[in-house]
Amino acid sequence: MKYKAISLISTALLSMNAYADNCEKVTFADVGWTDITSTTAVASEIIKGLGYKTDTELLSVPVTYSSMASGDIDVFLGNWMPTMEGDIAKYREAGTVEIVQPNLTGAKYTLAVPKYVYDAGVHSFADLAKYADKFKERIYGIEPGNDGNRLIQSMIDKNAFNLKDFNLVESSEAGMVSQVSRAIRRHQWIAYLGWAPHPMNSKFDMKYLSGGDDYFGPNYGGAKVMTNVRKDYLQQCPNVGELITNLKFDLNMENHMMSRILNDNQKPAIAARAWLKSHEEYLDKWLKNVKTIDGKPAKAAVISYLNSSKDNA
Repeated sequence: MKYKAISLISTALLSMNAYADNCEKVTFADVGWTDITSTTAVASEIIKGLGYKTDTELLSVPVTYSSMASGDIDVFLGNWMPTMEGDIAKYREAGTVEIVQPNLTGAKYTLAVPKYVYDAGVHSFADLAKYADKFKERIYGIEPGNDGNRLIQSMIDKNAFNLKDFNLVESSEAGMVSQVSRAIRRHQWIAYLGWAPHPMNSKFDMKYLSGGDDYFGPNYGGAKVMTNVRKDYLQQCPNVGELITNLKFDLNMENHMMSRILNDNQKPAIAARAWLKSHEEYLDKWLKNVKTIDGKPAKAAVISYLNSSKDNA
């Protein structure tokens, strides 16, 4: 019995050490949307300041969730709800991916058109088919596997809003924004995925379409962005878990970060450090009950890291 007890204790200690080793590096998923790139960069820079290592994998939405389920991804800050319900549902129900809480409220995600198209009579999803020729029977989405693309394709497949003759054009966030910019310069008609926060809302004179509640949700695709973690991550890595739980962003912060990345061509890590240096007050909320990896005060360590980092990442 004595040897059995010692064996059980040793096994438990090895298991705890394995969890501790896993906690030394935090692996994020980034699905290529600038808002998620921004928030992930901010979180990563704070975590580095605490003495941990970080890694960010650029993955599609489906691969993000399968990777979280297999334990290869720790944290995902980009679960847009309700449009990603179809992506997360089976993993949430299986318990392999956990929802922590919203990290952003007041977001939106639905179809949009330039204001001159809106003024010409396209106010809702139901108006698109009336002007199919002007739109060249196209709706522009972003990267393949994206939830918004899937919803558009579902509308086409089901002939919702008489869209059966339309085609979804997939590319990327940057590719779609470039296409919209080109169309607006030429005063051409275009329908596309729009969302906030994003600099497109100030760059383009644009309008969101009504009537898409059954697909994108009410209030013009009103959304919350949720923080997800792999199964048991908050319990296995409680210090980082405390930070992840504390992280709540706002529209102004994300718009500012995205503008630095998209309009000023700053690398995400540099943009994140610059923003954090000028907004230390956010650290008071985000670092509550958080310590460095070796148990020291968190805020002083993060500020020291930010001030000592060279902006050439």
